[in-house]
Amino acid sequence: MGFDREALREAVKTHGKVTRVVIAAIKGSSPREVGAAMLVWEDGQSGTIGGGTLEFQAAEAARAQTMPTRLTQHALGPDMGQCCGGAVSLLSEVYDQASEDALDDIVIARSPSGGDMPLSVKRLLAAARGQGIAPEPQLIDGWMIEPVHKPTRNLWIWGAGHVGRALVDVLSPLPDIAITWVDTGPERFPASVPSGVTAVPAAKPAELVRHAPANAEHLVLTYSHNLDLELCNRLLSHDFRFAGLIGSATKWARFRSRLAALGHSPERISRITCPIGDPDLGKHPQMIAVGVAAQLLRPARQNELKKDLSA
Repeated sequence: MGFDREALREAVKTHGKVTRVVIAAIKGSSPREVGAAMLVWEDGQSGTIGGGTLEFQAAEAARAQTMPTRLTQHALGPDMGQCCGGAVSLLSEVYDQASEDALDDIVIARSPSGGDMPLSVKRLLAAARGQGIAPEPQLIDGWMIEPVHKPTRNLWIWGAGHVGRALVDVLSPLPDIAITWVDTGPERFPASVPSGVTAVPAAKPAELVRHAPANAEHLVLTYSHNLDLELCNRLLSHDFRFAGLIGSATKWARFRSRLAALGHSPERISRITCPIGDPDLGKHPQMIAVGVAAQLLRPARQNELKKDLSA
């Protein structure tokens, strides 16, 4: 995880002054990793640095903070009574519109105490900008380094019915997933679409398949079996990283036959996964969404995707 500029931008836009608290360094065990961050404003917060006493005290301190930048150290056991036996360093920075606009788009490097940039930091920045090598979040020679976070997975959700909405609710908070949400008209979508989700109303959704990146993942779950079939047909003629279709084994048997009649080989058709999710969880939309999300996110699935990309 890196510096989530989009979340900060939205928070500043909505709340004005926002304090970002990030775990800058760890010794021993910690409830979260270096780079984990939360945003704090007068009457609320988002994100988490691990919960418990550490987060509570850090949020209270962030609301009272008057200096632009502050680096503090916390022994989790002796100071806070937490079971984690380690210590963390927290970097707290106050942002407004002007300071957020001034941030870099690739790697954000700053020193809580000021001073000239050391050679170690210059080298990391040069590698990031010249070679595309993103550094890990870290506190190095008194400077906090964080790559600007960009989602690594493109997920297209076809359908804004009950299951589509439940899936967006489950998956949209995950920072590594950029969601494109497609249905036949604006009335199909909820009044409020989560931040980071691009809702695309289209009278002919299947026409949009050609615009999807070749490494995108797709979940097909529209209100129409005919539209589902056309989307599968277009996807098989395009390319994708993963494609999942909601439905029963009977539906998939019929779709396989129809897709074969449209000229797709059995090997090509087998790239589509159907059914999706975990049928043991039941048919409630939220339960379907939980099962499908687990299928997309489980480590074994990720290993398969990595092998596909390296092949």
